Amino acid sequence: MDKKKKQMCILCGVLLLLLIVYFGIQTMIKHQEKKTKEEKEASTIYITDVEDVSLINYDVGEGTQTFEKQDGNWVYVKDPDFPLDESYPEQIVETFGKLKAERELEDGDELADYGLDDPAYRIQLTDENGDKTSVYFGNDSGDDSYYVTVDDTKKVYTVNSEVLQDLQHSLEDMAKLDEYPTIGSGNLKKEVITQNGQTTTYDSENDDDTENIAAVAGGLGVVSLDKVADYSVEDEHLSEYGLDEKSRITVEATYSEEKKEKVLTLYIGKEDGSGNRYVMINDSKIVYLISTEICNNILNVED
Repeated sequence: MDKKKKQMCILCGVLLLLLIVYFGIQTMIKHQEKKTKEEKEASTIYITDVEDVSLINYDVGEGTQTFEKQDGNWVYVKDPDFPLDESYPEQIVETFGKLKAERELEDGDELADYGLDDPAYRIQLTDENGDKTSVYFGNDSGDDSYYVTVDDTKKVYTVNSEVLQDLQHSLEDMAKLDEYPTIGSGNLKKEVITQNGQTTTYDSENDDDTENIAAVAGGLGVVSLDKVADYSVEDEHLSEYGLDEKSRITVEATYSEEKKEKVLTLYIGKEDGSGNRYVMINDSKIVYLISTEICNNILNVED
């Protein structure tokens, strides 16, 4: 074997040895990380352990909120038709179903000394068997945490104050509003307006409607569903908004999206006295407020 071949064999051997050492070190690091994670998990204090939660009830100083799981879906008990974004109760269940404590107070004082004789906040989770678990929040401990106790155990813990953020969303924050499509003169095919039994049609294939299509597309394209007048209107109350079948204006906009033809239905009601009109979309039960100016553009009428 000549000198060059010997050098090559030595280099290959060194490389192989380095690879073995490298993978050995990586294995040791992963093992240590796993061990550290297991030790940390073992030392973590969980003060609740609730599975299959079916009812959430809490009060953080702004009245009681109650959510129930019905047929696999979370609903707002006071108004089951409310368009609830289920990610909110799911997050509450994730946080409080297995609530992590920072520490347990050993040989603590009376509950009153921590504000737990008259809790500031409370939350109760009920599982599918009807078993209830209640968490009570007392005073702020002064280090971004609260004193808490669970049920009637009288054991006092501290938990990070951030957990309360899951309970401090307003009902409006938890509403899942309708999605509104992107419509413009480039993809609007046709608009049909029906009012008082009379129908007006603007068709993009009609050369005489070019300006009309551009005008109504300008209105449809700037609609924003962010102002809500009623989250779950009952049929008997539609007339209050001028949205009953007899009073409303119906707008059917045919547009293209991803090479497919779709139809958006808008129901336009009366004005609210503040420069807006009441509007509903498709088969939703939410009543929105859209400026009268935008509605006039959609209807292709002068202000």
